[in-house]
Amino acid sequence: MLKWRLFRKSDGEANLKRDFQHLFGRSLDVEHPVTFSEKLFTKMVLINRHGDPLLTRLADKYLVRDYVSDKIGSRYLTDLLWSGTDPSKIPFTSLPAKCVVKTNHGSGGNIILDGKTSPAEVVSKLRSWLKSNYYFSFREYHYFNIPRRVLVEGFLNDGEHDGPLDYRFWCFHGEPEIVQIDNHAHDINPFYDAEWNKIPLSYRKNFNDRDIAKPENYEEMLDVVRKLSADFDFVRVDLYNLRGRIFFGELTFTPAGGRFVFSPQSWDAKLGAKWRLSR
Repeated sequence: MLKWRLFRKSDGEANLKRDFQHLFGRSLDVEHPVTFSEKLFTKMVLINRHGDPLLTRLADKYLVRDYVSDKIGSRYLTDLLWSGTDPSKIPFTSLPAKCVVKTNHGSGGNIILDGKTSPAEVVSKLRSWLKSNYYFSFREYHYFNIPRRVLVEGFLNDGEHDGPLDYRFWCFHGEPEIVQIDNHAHDINPFYDAEWNKIPLSYRKNFNDRDIAKPENYEEMLDVVRKLSADFDFVRVDLYNLRGRIFFGELTFTPAGGRFVFSPQSWDAKLGAKWRLSR
């Protein structure tokens, strides 16, 4: 076991450095990172070396609920209809006509329960997901030790086509700097500054250019993300906004495992300058 853990640590760091080299055409300078991407990969290397129990707890979609409740109140949480470690025990017959089932230990992987998929198929897919360890996708070590379980949550509908819209606030030292808007299909990618001015920034090659109106309760959203991001040098706070009611999505400490390139690339330096990386 000790040999395996030592190999895991060296393998993880080697993979991170290799992927950075592949993306950016240069070696990762862990001692003197400057750009956002350099600091993000350096953060992942440091987590891989030393671990981070707090980030592991907050990457857990089940345990993060307590943190959010303490910081901003439970009214911002999606209804938790059921949770457990055995998907065969999901009470399918007593659930609402439409809800969402997911696991707590990774990214993505939601199933909409609306009567169109058989319970047997859902249970089979969940069992497969529970066997996987999301760490091995991008070597984000804070996912490695999450105890796996299944969550069934209320379905969120904001009335938007392919919604609900996902408002992703990129926060540095407790202050939101940019807002990324996403949808269920991941085919839009507009970015706005904190004053809701659209900015020329993207990291997706193929997307629909779309303008998003500033939510009427935008100031409340800013208040929420400031409280949730106050304890971190960098975190992306994801929120939903359904006809004026705000719901917490997740806290993302290493977006996309760092596997993206800003366009224009000048934003890598701009955002890097806002991040005083803690070690």
